[in-house]
Amino acid sequence: MSALLSLNSVETYIGGSRILRGVDLEVRTGEVVALMGRNGVGKTTTLRAITGVLPVRSGAITFGGQRIDALPPDARARAGIGYVPQGRDIFPHLTVEENLHVGLVVHGRRGAAARAALDRVYTLFPVLKEMLSRKGGVLSGGQQQQLAIGRALLTDPKLLILDEPTEGIQPSIIEQIGDTLKKLKDEGLGHNYSQEVQNAVKGLKAEGKLAILLVEQFVDFCRDCADRFYAMDRGAVVVSGPIAALTDEVVKEHLQV
Repeated sequence: MSALLSLNSVETYIGGSRILRGVDLEVRTGEVVALMGRNGVGKTTTLRAITGVLPVRSGAITFGGQRIDALPPDARARAGIGYVPQGRDIFPHLTVEENLHVGLVVHGRRGAAARAALDRVYTLFPVLKEMLSRKGGVLSGGQQQQLAIGRALLTDPKLLILDEPTEGIQPSIIEQIGDTLKKLKDEGLGHNYSQEVQNAVKGLKAEGKLAILLVEQFVDFCRDCADRFYAMDRGAVVVSGPIAALTDEVVKEHLQV
């Protein structure tokens, strides 16, 4: 299967210093890929390069078979890249419902399509439906993370990028998010409704499935959810492979502080 996202020899600079040093990485449709490494090795910088927040000095980034490394961030988002940054970036003074509505407005979803998309999010994260009138800023860290992921899903992404989704979250919520990621990997985004023929196509699965790129330090979470992994050190990928190759020896050498 060809890659949905591909990075080839990507290099970036910040303030004159080279941060990414020839990063090669790919994510295929329907799989979860973990990008791992100690703090400060370039993981978040890689995500910023993919989303267009940080310019690429050399190398190529392709998405869906098209070069995107010269496109602005908004064009990459419209192409189907959803991003949940570290810290979540929800709107704290808006309610849960209003935060989710932002995702619908960005993608232009209305009517039956919007209701179907929201129902999917509520199925994945039932707590959100119970807290629609609460302000985002009063939610717990785990609830905010679920809200951020749910809002990103409402933009109908082909690729969902998650930066440290378990940071500061209770173990029970980590398990719930992990179960959700596995469900997304297996089922995609569920049903694809069209207003014109919604009654005819209701219940049919979307043709494409969701790909997930996950930056995460919680090794057990990655082993449970991911299909493949990349480990970085000093701005470069130093080891990669199927998740079964993420042995204790690899963890000790490349991930433990």
